[in-house]
Amino acid sequence: MFKAFLPFEAYSFADDATVPRFDDSRPLIVYDGVCILCSGFIKFVLKHDHDQKFRFTAAQSDLGQALFRHYGLDPVNFETNLLIHKGQAYARLSAFTTITSLLPFPVRLFSLTRFIPPPLDRWFYESIAKNRYRIFGRSNNCMIPTPDIRERFID
Repeated sequence: MFKAFLPFEAYSFADDATVPRFDDSRPLIVYDGVCILCSGFIKFVLKHDHDQKFRFTAAQSDLGQALFRHYGLDPVNFETNLLIHKGQAYARLSAFTTITSLLPFPVRLFSLTRFIPPPLDRWFYESIAKNRYRIFGRSNNCMIPTPDIRERFID
């Protein structure tokens, strides 16, 4: 079993000199910036995150790359979003369920996907992740935030 399915140690990134320092006071979503599905999910979060809880960085950014490497995730084939919340890292379906649990009702109901039993949850998530470019497409560039949301993104 590879590291991404194991619990991650809280705040371990803070002791890693290869991870650039960042403001971890708010949840940070690391996403594949060229994946249309992933960027669409970020737009969905932005639309429903009325309290502006979340910050974002593309997996292709220096911070995103460092975090993926730190947590033993593939820094080239980004088959998961990564969430850093209160020092704890979440990947795959646990990232999705935790993100949606922090959003208001009725979007919060998506967090009920945490009740998909293992190993069905892994199969479900990996089936989408491995086929996301073929099904949803890929952009040549990362999403460029508009000026009104720019401060929520870390380069």
